[in-house]
Amino acid sequence: MDFTSDNSVGASAPILQALVAANAGAAPAYGADPWTIAAERALDDVFERQTAAFMVATGTAANALAIALCAPPWGAALCHAGAHVQNDECGAPEFYSGAKLIPIEGEAGKISPRALAETLASLPKAVKQVQPAVLSLSQATECGTIYTCAEIAALAEIAHGAGLAVHMDGARFSNALVELGCTPADMSWRAGVDVLSFGATKNGALACEAVVVFDAGWLEEADDLAYRRKRAGHTLSKGRFFGAQMTAFLENGHWLDLARRANAQASALEAGLREAPGARLVWPRQANEVFVILPAAVDAALRAAGARYHGWTARALAPQDRPRADEVFVRLVASFATQTAEVDRFVDIARKTASIP
Repeated sequence: MDFTSDNSVGASAPILQALVAANAGAAPAYGADPWTIAAERALDDVFERQTAAFMVATGTAANALAIALCAPPWGAALCHAGAHVQNDECGAPEFYSGAKLIPIEGEAGKISPRALAETLASLPKAVKQVQPAVLSLSQATECGTIYTCAEIAALAEIAHGAGLAVHMDGARFSNALVELGCTPADMSWRAGVDVLSFGATKNGALACEAVVVFDAGWLEEADDLAYRRKRAGHTLSKGRFFGAQMTAFLENGHWLDLARRANAQASALEAGLREAPGARLVWPRQANEVFVILPAAVDAALRAAGARYHGWTARALAPQDRPRADEVFVRLVASFATQTAEVDRFVDIARKTASIP
């Protein structure tokens, strides 16, 4: 019953098999290999247009390099106050770009058009202030919620109108995509996203992310990413192992199948916990994460039975929705490897413990 993170599980079998196959013999180094070339072409096919793609080992690197591409050192990157780039990257976006991150509050992890417009209005063009350069959106958000394509487009229209690029942190892009049922193009460049951090690691890869540049105006600038990536230490000499992972990830819709599995298990968790007395679901499950307030006794029983998951900050909750002294706010994350038996056991313990007077 491990619901700590989708980073906790290993890689999918097809991706491991692809790595073993790529391991045989010699191949050109530094991304000049057939696997990397095939992966870049596969990304073009998936997104239905020419892209510039740069594979890296971590989501932190992908986000930091993407923001550095879009923002000068005197610039500002606007993001949600709870965003991963703001709270969980150890300052990497600022380090690699020199730009300042400006957080925007918003319900359930999402930025509203009004909040974005008000923030932009508070940053006039003045030499004493950083200048807004990029809007960074998380899809799915740190609250497990997702932006619809229309919501992305509305925010991108405001950002572009103010001269900003639009970056998407897509660590859980796959999970959001299958939930919306749209195409990758619809949820990215067609909605106004210029640069995407395309995540594979949380959804079945060993260690593989990609910075994908869409906007034609940025494609020439994207050449700089080759140098930025090298300077950041993410140009893998045996680049074929990036290419092999990404190719296997995308092949035959494998990435979508993995995301559907994760989302389905999270949905089962949500449904089961709705029937547990005293459990309060905080936000609707929209990807592969469930945020729930549990009675302290239920939390203790689950942990005693070996369940693993993280307690969560109540900062994003309205005061009236926050946990009481006898409650615990937790996050549960399902992965492609989560088993139905794990979910059933977790829910069963929660229900039985909660029903004890």
